[in-house]
Amino acid sequence: MIAVDCSYSVDAGEFELQARGIALAFRTQEVLDAILQGAHGAIAVTVLQWSSQLSQEVAVPWTVVDSRESAFALSVAIEGMPRLTADGATSISAAIAAGIRLFELSPTRGLRRTIDVSGDGRNNNGPALRVARDTAVSRGITLNGLAILNEVQTLHLYFEQQMIGGTGAFVEVANRYSDYPEAMARKLVKEITFFPVSELPSAPGERRLAGN
Repeated sequence: MIAVDCSYSVDAGEFELQARGIALAFRTQEVLDAILQGAHGAIAVTVLQWSSQLSQEVAVPWTVVDSRESAFALSVAIEGMPRLTADGATSISAAIAAGIRLFELSPTRGLRRTIDVSGDGRNNNGPALRVARDTAVSRGITLNGLAILNEVQTLHLYFEQQMIGGTGAFVEVANRYSDYPEAMARKLVKEITFFPVSELPSAPGERRLAGN
């Protein structure tokens, strides 16, 4: 799930840069290779727009990407999506809660479930962010962040300390909105290609051992 910041701090131009950046990422060869060379050669994607605790809107429903054509179709849908949320404060925690519900309603079942949160500010509305994070992680969901540092130069540290969690969780950084497309492409490649050791197929006769 890709969660797009639409709070007060994001103006119309910055929203367009996020939408176009995600769309462009799904047109890169690196992202397409990561998808098609994965365990199933496919991923399912949905896009959620979010602002305050009272405003989360699905902009692109769950879509299976399993070919160059389906990746391009998804990118067109993302690039053309209108801004749907009401203006409001920054509730990352409510976006995470909405993401948990979206996974419960998903028509597909993936090897991994990831909420990919983009944002340029700290959680200032709704439940405590750590509580939302811990709830998602307890349900087997990984939370990754893309911190846009145009307003809060230490936002990546806040995301690391308060928001991300789960297996292989990480934060990607865009210093400004103009850097967003490249940062999103890097982030998607990392997310799609990451494969926990415990989920790798075993070689004949190999024993899997749990470890920290």
